[in-house]
Amino acid sequence: MKPEFGDAARAPFVVTLVVDLPITKLDALDTIAFVSDSAVADAHTAAPRVPLSSDAWAEVQIPRFADPPPLAIDVCSDASRTTARAAADRLTEGLERVGWTVRAPHEDEV
Repeated sequence: MKPEFGDAARAPFVVTLVVDLPITKLDALDTIAFVSDSAVADAHTAAPRVPLSSDAWAEVQIPRFADPPPLAIDVCSDASRTTARAAADRLTEGLERVGWTVRAPHEDEV
């Protein structure tokens, strides 16, 4: 069964990372900002994001209706899939340094 995540990322190039943690969207964004040495942009809107570089950012999609994890981290870019992949790899390394286990989505999660 495909998880019911929020609005899909709005970018032409997206790499999705999955984290199986019971964490709020705001806490996930704060952690992403911390490991990326960045800050949450548009924090008080419906579409907060964390800039990862000049042409890549991360958005967090959480399950709806109190479903259990996973949560999806969409690493987005307007530049290229290569840019999104490189940013996703750097973000994965940072999240793993603080103890998170990050994985690619399973086939039934995409």
